[in-house]
Amino acid sequence: MSILVTRGPAGRWAHACLAFIAGEVALRLYWIAGGRWGYTACDRTAPTDPAGGCGADHVTTLPFGAGWGAVGASAVLAVLTAYAVRVPGRAASAGAWTAAGLLTIAAFPLHLLFEVPAALAGRPSDWRDLGARLALVLGGVLFAGLANASGAVRGPAASGYRPVPRWTRRWAYVAVALPMVGWAVPHGLWLLGVPFGIPERQLADIHHNLTVPTGVAITVVPPLAGLLCLGLVQRWGQQFPHWVPGLHDRQVPRLLALIPAGTVAIALAVYGLLSSAVLGRRLATGETPWSEVLDGWAVTATLLVFLGWGVALGITAVGYARTTRPAEPVGSVQDGAVTGSYHQGR
Repeated sequence: MSILVTRGPAGRWAHACLAFIAGEVALRLYWIAGGRWGYTACDRTAPTDPAGGCGADHVTTLPFGAGWGAVGASAVLAVLTAYAVRVPGRAASAGAWTAAGLLTIAAFPLHLLFEVPAALAGRPSDWRDLGARLALVLGGVLFAGLANASGAVRGPAASGYRPVPRWTRRWAYVAVALPMVGWAVPHGLWLLGVPFGIPERQLADIHHNLTVPTGVAITVVPPLAGLLCLGLVQRWGQQFPHWVPGLHDRQVPRLLALIPAGTVAIALAVYGLLSSAVLGRRLATGETPWSEVLDGWAVTATLLVFLGWGVALGITAVGYARTTRPAEPVGSVQDGAVTGSYHQGR
């Protein structure tokens, strides 16, 4: 029996969120009871048998975070979902956005961005882990939808194409250029056998551990994905192009653009910050010598590429959101409905 009876967009998103929560709780309770289907024990620093979950079937003690910790977090999400429907407003929307962000960070979609293409190209991968991360991304999308539906009342979405500010366009070009120059160029040179910014021994390890199809997939997919950022500043990011059957000239739903952009921006920025912090700690303790960093400066520079890419994409997404946000109602509320006119906030 559902605990929610409210209808409308918020109610539909809430029921979808509760279905996601129920699935996560059922899976975690199954693991707590001793089952291991869908569970992975892979340590990403030294993976062994990734296709088989790194011996997950032999794990006797389930980590707290994967078991009861996740069940407790799911209970908090359920309470938040009910609150967002029963008491809609800015607080509920902020809570749902926070949940969406945390689920997105937990999913670490940057790993999916690189690992899924490599797996499809033939590299042994832990599909159980990838599936669990994709499920968390889905949960983030659902809570983002709930946050949007339970927020402040707004008027109809803006119709037609609205040009974005010049600063938004400039940041979009930065978000496109960084993966091209900072990722595709060095990785392409490494595939061609050029030790650009790395020692010869590291280049030999790359060619030993990666097949050509996997290397090409890892090199090409990120910059191609970066090109989608242009949709945040072009007409086709607000209106479907003429050649799209059945959708031509219709408005693109804002969340269809904002959720992927926000998800990737958070993942890139968090990865860049955390990786830079880890490198700084290792340098401070002497675990990583400065000579190693200087010899492999191109690899170290990718950390800054990820951070800059995430920041640029995030700022571009903010500009898109401000440009396309629905009008705010101006008037009074009578019998549960807003009367008056609307104005577009900028």
